[in-house]
Amino acid sequence: MSIFIFKFSNSQIFKFLYEYLKSLHIIFIVTWFAGLFYMPRLFIYATEAGDKNEMECKVLREQFSIMMKRLWYGITWPSAILTLIFGLSVLFHGNWDKVVFDASGRWLLVKLIFVLFLYVYHFSLHRIFKQEIAGIYRYSSNQLRIWNEVATIFLISIVMLVVVKQSLSFIWGLVGLILFVLLLMSAIRVYKRMRSNEFKSQK
Repeated sequence: MSIFIFKFSNSQIFKFLYEYLKSLHIIFIVTWFAGLFYMPRLFIYATEAGDKNEMECKVLREQFSIMMKRLWYGITWPSAILTLIFGLSVLFHGNWDKVVFDASGRWLLVKLIFVLFLYVYHFSLHRIFKQEIAGIYRYSSNQLRIWNEVATIFLISIVMLVVVKQSLSFIWGLVGLILFVLLLMSAIRVYKRMRSNEFKSQK
């Protein structure tokens, strides 16, 4: 019988641990964004349910409230917390904290700023969630559609920073981001106009 003994150096163990931490960080980023993308859609559906008759509105909003709670507390919040935990683990285990303020780590500093604002966005959704669960609908469906696209802007910005790093021209990156935002706003306006025309034709 052969017995195989594997000996790992400290550097190999460190690399092994780092790769697993990074993998878990990415996994929970994906599930977090899934919640951030879908939650505003539920806000929109619940808001638009107000256009239905009283009985139908009540049934729909009760169902959407259940879906919101399951998505928010079952997926989105846990993913946001685990993303932060594993993200900080990757930051310190990978010694990224030592270069974040250097010229070579400028992309990382900008990324962390975007991530900070992403958490601010997360808390803004939490505020809307608490309002709608309480039966308070302060925003129109069009306003919520615009707010829904903010997560897309964050996702594109963060991914571009991580992938291209130093080769990214901040000026061209900013120009591209502005053009993308303008495209999104135009698409929302077109959709609003189409919905308005459809509503008028049904009358």
